[in-house]
Amino acid sequence: MIELNNITKVYKMGEVEVYALAGVTCSIERGEMVSIMGPSGSGKSTLMNIIGCLDKPTSGSYRLDGAEIAELDDNKLAEIRNSKIGFVFQTFNLLPRISALANVELPLIYSHNRSSHHKLALQALDQVKLSHRATHRPSELSGGEQQRVAIARALIQNPALILADEPTGNLDSRSSQEIMAIFEELNRRQGITIVLVTHDSDVGRCAQRIIRTYDGRISDAERV
Repeated sequence: MIELNNITKVYKMGEVEVYALAGVTCSIERGEMVSIMGPSGSGKSTLMNIIGCLDKPTSGSYRLDGAEIAELDDNKLAEIRNSKIGFVFQTFNLLPRISALANVELPLIYSHNRSSHHKLALQALDQVKLSHRATHRPSELSGGEQQRVAIARALIQNPALILADEPTGNLDSRSSQEIMAIFEELNRRQGITIVLVTHDSDVGRCAQRIIRTYDGRISDAERV
């Protein structure tokens, strides 16, 4: 599903070129659950941004479902993000003044069939066992519940791939275990490909495979 070949990402700081990625080659199969781990500055977040079509590599080839990402314009990239990829972030990124249900509906805001929005959002909340809290605002939810709302929002367009950036970074250990159990169930039962970026070794070991980054390169890949 994901094929990266000799990917580089270079940022210019004045006359200095900084390599965030320096020749990354790896692949992720459809239906895998993979963790990307590494110290701060190792390139793992840059790698996730490229996998998520939020950024383009400076050089190299990235193919997602056979499509060469470097050849696509911004509109096509946005279309792929909306149709194929669900994003989950450490800080939840929920709008505070609207309900959990309305937050989950947000990716459908430009959809023509608005009558189905509530039904789809409730189904997504039910998948993360939170439909009973649909009318509550984020401030009325615990951190773990807010992250479940964020996962439901990522699910609403039925993505083939979920990218989760430090999804348990703001949670206590019990909530972290609950969130990881949801990811494992989505991967096992629905076959969704899940890529986790994490510092947490316990979270990393929940995946089937760990890809380790160091100084912008893949330093190791191991089966768990």
